Amino acid sequence: MAAPGENLKINGARLWDTIMEMAKIGPGVAGGNNRQTLTDADAEGRALFQKWCEDAGMTLGVDKLGTMFATRPGEDPDALPVYMGSHLDTQPTGGKYDGVLGVLGALEAVRTMNDLDIKTKHPIVVTNWTNEEGARFAPAMLASGVFAGELTLDYAYGRKDPEGKTFGDELKRIGWVGDEEVGARKMHAYYELHIEQGPILEAEGKDIGVVTHCQGLWWLEFTLTGKEAHTGSTPMEMRVNAGLAMARIFEMVQEVAMRAQPNAVGGVGQVTFSPNSRNVLPGKVVFTVDIRTVDQEKLDGMRDEIEARAAEICDALGVGCEVERVGHFDPVTFTPELVDNVRNAAEKLGYSHMNLVSGAGHDACWAAKVAPTTMIMCPCVDGLSHNEAEEITQDWATAGAEVLCHAVLETAEIVD
Repeated sequence: MAAPGENLKINGARLWDTIMEMAKIGPGVAGGNNRQTLTDADAEGRALFQKWCEDAGMTLGVDKLGTMFATRPGEDPDALPVYMGSHLDTQPTGGKYDGVLGVLGALEAVRTMNDLDIKTKHPIVVTNWTNEEGARFAPAMLASGVFAGELTLDYAYGRKDPEGKTFGDELKRIGWVGDEEVGARKMHAYYELHIEQGPILEAEGKDIGVVTHCQGLWWLEFTLTGKEAHTGSTPMEMRVNAGLAMARIFEMVQEVAMRAQPNAVGGVGQVTFSPNSRNVLPGKVVFTVDIRTVDQEKLDGMRDEIEARAAEICDALGVGCEVERVGHFDPVTFTPELVDNVRNAAEKLGYSHMNLVSGAGHDACWAAKVAPTTMIMCPCVDGLSHNEAEEITQDWATAGAEVLCHAVLETAEIVD
C-alpha cells in the first residue's frame, strides 16, 4: 500500500470557486445564506451538488430522509467505504461555510484523486446529511441521528416547522425522498471537515484543529403558562407572570453553567411570547435552554438541576411549567487511530495544528455511534458562525481539505 506524499495538493482555487457558486443559492440579506432544510433553495443546492458529483464520476444514492451519498468506486468490491462529508443546509441567517466546507472539501478531495489517477482499495463516499442545523425542524442532526439508530424514521417524518409543515411532507414536496433504508449503509470510517465555529484556532495562530472530542448536549424546551392580563391595570401581587418566570430561569441557567466551569456552557437562543403584545402579560412563553459539556456526569447534573429549579421558580409564581427534551447527544470521544491520521497529515503537509474539543454538535457525533469517526477543523474569523458575517480564508479552506484528503487516503488505502 502506498502512502500519499506531501506533494499531493488539492486545487484550492477550484474549491473556493465551488463554495462561492453554492453560496449563490439561497442568499441571505447580509452576505451569507438562508438555505434552510427542505426549502426550494435546499432542493436547488442539492441538484447542483448532484451535478458536480456526477461530473466527478461518482454515482449517487439517496436514503428515505434525503441524505445524499456520492460514491467513488474502490478496487476491492468487498471493502467497506470510507465516508466524508457534512451538510449543505444553513441557519436562517447562516454563513457560506458552516457545513458547506465539509461537503465541498470532500468533493474537492475526490476531484484531486481523479486528477492524479489515484486508486484506492476502499470506495470513497461524499455525504450531504439532511437537516444538520435543526433550524427549521428540531432536533439538529436529524437524519444522521436516524442513521445511527438513535431516532426513528417516523419521528423524523413527523417533526414540524414553525408553520406546522411536517418534515415528511416537505421532503416529498421538494422531490428528495430516496429509496435507501436509513442506516442500511455500513461505514469503514467517517471523516468530517468543518469550520471551528469558535475563536481558538485563530487566536492560537493554528491552521488545523485536530478534533479529539465533541461536547455532549441537551436542548430543553420549556413551555410556561401564565395568565394574559393588562400590564397597566393588573396589580403586581395579582399577576401570574410567565415572563417573570422565564427571566428568573434565564438567570438560573447562567448561574448553573458558571458553577459548572471549566468547559461547560448554557444559554437560551430562542424565545416565543404569546400574545407578544406590548401591554399584555404573556399567557404562554416557550424557550429552549441549550447546555453543553464534554463531561457526561456534569452534563446530566446540569440538566437535572435546571429542570428541578425551573419547576420551583414557576411554582412560586403560580406559573405552569412543562419541559420537553427536544435534543440530546452524549459527549463523544473520536477514534484515536483516525485522530492520529489527521495529526500526521497536518504535520506531513507542514500545517500548524492543535488538539480541539468541538463545542458544536455535528453529524460526526452520530456517525461515531456506528463507525470509527473523527473531525478536522479550520479557523474562522473571530470565531463567528451561525451569522451571515461568518468568514474563512481560501488558505484555511485549502489546508483543511488537504488534510482531509490525506487522512482519507490513509484509511482508504492507495493501490499502486
